[in-house]
Amino acid sequence: MRSPLPQRISRRAAAFRRRALEPAGGATYSAVKPPLWVAFDERRTVTLILFLALRSAWRKARAPLLAAFVALLAWATPASAQHAGLRTLVVPGAEPVTVALFYPTPVVARTQPMGPWRPVVTPGAPVATTPLKGLILISHGTGGHELGHYNLATRLAADGYLVAALRHPGDNWEDRSMITSGRYFSERPRQVSGVLDALLASPEWGPRIPAGRIGAVGHSAGGYTVLALAGAQAEPARAAQHCRSVSDDPGFCSLGKLPSRSPSGQAAPAAAAAAPAQGSAAGQDGPLVSVADPRIRAVVALAPMAVVFTQGSLKAISVPVRLMVAERDAVLTGKYHGAYVAANLPAAQASTVPGAGHFAFMAQSAWPLPSEAGDAAANPEGFDRVAYHATLENEVAEFLNLQLR
Repeated sequence: MRSPLPQRISRRAAAFRRRALEPAGGATYSAVKPPLWVAFDERRTVTLILFLALRSAWRKARAPLLAAFVALLAWATPASAQHAGLRTLVVPGAEPVTVALFYPTPVVARTQPMGPWRPVVTPGAPVATTPLKGLILISHGTGGHELGHYNLATRLAADGYLVAALRHPGDNWEDRSMITSGRYFSERPRQVSGVLDALLASPEWGPRIPAGRIGAVGHSAGGYTVLALAGAQAEPARAAQHCRSVSDDPGFCSLGKLPSRSPSGQAAPAAAAAAPAQGSAAGQDGPLVSVADPRIRAVVALAPMAVVFTQGSLKAISVPVRLMVAERDAVLTGKYHGAYVAANLPAAQASTVPGAGHFAFMAQSAWPLPSEAGDAAANPEGFDRVAYHATLENEVAEFLNLQLR
């Protein structure tokens, strides 16, 4: 029903006008200018009428405008890219590779207890119909697990990526036989390339993966792996030479079962016993390992194992690299690994995480994860891994979004 208020206001304005223009009693008619307060009242009246008209028009148009805004928002941010689905893929071969596939899905995800891990995913959910942003491959550290970086995987999947986190055959939590196999430095990157081959050949995933939008993320030995895929070349003999010449990188030397120099300058007996096997292993890998994969256009190296790389090959990397190292890394001494990469790859975007230990880049497990390198679930005093992961996920996602546009 039409409001009577504008009519009342109009009548009141007309009365003001008549009183102002009527001549005084007994006087002849003369034009009289309305007093200022009348003009002000008229302007106020007109303004109020316009306000009421606009309010009425907004009430009528509000619903369709809001609907259009919501539709535009839904188009710009698809609901299908808000959650992470999870499937398992096994790439066949002489050594089958188990892969955890994280992908965008419209189905709401929930916390799923999986051993020591608590990923927020929907197992077996349908894949979102929106185009994928790209493919990200994740390589875990030595003795690791395909779910060890689920925090990064679920974030990237929710952002619209297909994420393939592989379990490296011969170098995982159940089996570390590849360490002394003689093919460690070449085989790890080749396993990642094999998973990439399988996904690109897959009738389901291949057509979905946009050309030129493939990246890789790796931690520790996985950091070595992704840098090798980016073009860094390993000289296996450097590992034994390094451990014979230094005594302050015991984590690397013990993990590789290499003879390490004690503070007195003598090789440690246990490590020396493993030297013959490692010596032959290094020979099988060849004098120089070159396993670059040109399909990979950006890499993120987290606390990478890197002392085996040649300086010249690091300098020659043209792929964008994001390098993150831990300030309190007790497993890989920084000056021989992360700092070595930063010094020889100045184009890399490098940063140090204050207070972080070597395992800060892994998902926080629900219970202790003892290993030869220490408890992967433990954190240095004062460091909050869960709180840090919000920053880590944002930085990794921003880097990959920028480089894989």
